[in-house]
Amino acid sequence: MIRILTTGETSESEIFDRGSQTTAAEVEGAVRSILEDVQRNGDDALRRYTERFDGARVENLRVTEEEIEEAFAVSDAFFLESLRQAAANIAAFHEKQKHEGFRFEGGEGITLGQRVLPLETVGIYVPGGTARYPSTVLMNAIPAKIAGVNRILMTTPVGRDGKIPADILAAAKIAGVTDIYKVGGAQAVAGLAYGTETIPKADKIVGPGNIFVATAKRMVFGLVDIDMIAGPSEILVVADRNANPRWLAADMLSQAEHDKLATAVLVCDSLELAKKTAEVIESQLKLLPREEIARTSIENNGKIIVAEDLTEGIAIANRLAPEHLELCVEDPFTMLEQVRHAGSVFLGYNCPEALGDYWAGPNHTLPTSGTARFSSPLSVEEFVKRSSFICYSRDALGKVKNNIANLAEHEGLQAHGRSVTIRFEEKP
Repeated sequence: MIRILTTGETSESEIFDRGSQTTAAEVEGAVRSILEDVQRNGDDALRRYTERFDGARVENLRVTEEEIEEAFAVSDAFFLESLRQAAANIAAFHEKQKHEGFRFEGGEGITLGQRVLPLETVGIYVPGGTARYPSTVLMNAIPAKIAGVNRILMTTPVGRDGKIPADILAAAKIAGVTDIYKVGGAQAVAGLAYGTETIPKADKIVGPGNIFVATAKRMVFGLVDIDMIAGPSEILVVADRNANPRWLAADMLSQAEHDKLATAVLVCDSLELAKKTAEVIESQLKLLPREEIARTSIENNGKIIVAEDLTEGIAIANRLAPEHLELCVEDPFTMLEQVRHAGSVFLGYNCPEALGDYWAGPNHTLPTSGTARFSSPLSVEEFVKRSSFICYSRDALGKVKNNIANLAEHEGLQAHGRSVTIRFEEKP
C-alpha cells in the first residue's frame, strides 16, 4: 500500500527521496559495447541486436511504403481520426513557438543580425517493449516538421513478427516522418549517431526510452545533439481537501502504470483525503491490466504527503520539480503563480495528466528527475540552430580598428589585431 507521510513528523530525506532509481553507470559497459559494435559493423550489428533483444530476424531495416499503407488499412477509422485531431492540436500549439531571425543597423555602415535555421536531419526514438506510444511519434515529429527539418528519421523496436505496430506507423505518416527503421534500444541510438549503410547520420536524437536508450543518448552527446536524458515518468498532484479521491487515485495510477520505476506523489492538506485516496488507489490497482507494474511503482516509489497547508505543498512541489504537476485545487491560476519548477502544469479538477499526454497540444516530452529546475519541454526551438552575421563597411571598421587591436594586444593575440589593422596600411 502507498505510504502516507506527514510534514513535521517525517524527515526531509524521506519526503524528498525520489525512490529506487537505476543509474546509468550500471549499464554503461553494455551500452558502450553496443555503440562500438554498431559503429564498426553497421547494419549487420543492428540485425544481430534486433534478433537478440526483440526475437526477430529483420533483413530490410527500412519500412516500405507498402507496410505503411497496410498499417492504415488495418487501423480503425476512429483511431485515425483521433490521431489527426491530436496532431492538429499539437501543431496549433507548437506553431506559436516559431521564432524568426532579426537584422538591424548597429550604426553607420554596420549591419548585424541572427538567422534561425532548421536542423537538416533529426532522429526520433519511439519506445516499444511493454507498451506502444503513437502519441510519442506525434509529440516528437510535429515540432520538428514545424521547425522545417528536412529529414525526420524514426527508429522503434519490432515485435517478434518483425513488424512495427500499425498504430505507430499510422502516427508516423500523419506526423510527417520521412524515414522509419525497424530497430530499437541502444543500437538504434548508435545507428542514428554514427549512420549505417541504411540509416543516415542524424544531427540530433530526441525521444524517450529505457535506461539503455537514455545512457546511449548521453554517451553519443557531442557527436550529435540530444533533447534530454529522460528518467522514469513521474507525476506530482497538489490537491486541496475538496478534491475527489477517486480522481486523484486514477491520475496517480496513470503514471504508475508506465514503469516500475515511475513515481506518483500526492501532496494535500488533509489527512482524511490522504487516507481515502490511499484506499482508492488499492482498489483501482486491482482493475488494471498492468497491475504488477503499477503496484511496484506505487509501493516502491509512491507516497502521499500531508502538508500543513497548500503553501507548504507548493514549496514541496517546487523542490521536487516534477515532470507533471497537477494542481487539483479550486483556484489553480492563483497557485500557478507560485510554481517555479515543473515540466508541465495541469490546472484544476478537470485536467488529468493524460489530457496532456494525448490531446491538448503542449508537448509531453518533459524534463524528469528534478531537471525541470533548469530545462524545458521539447519544443520547436529544439530543432533549430541560430547563426549570427556581421557586416562592417571600411569606414565603420576604421573607426574601431585601434580598439580591437588594443583588446587583442591585452590578450596576447597580436595576429588578431593585425588582421584588422593590415586593412588600413599602405601597400608596399
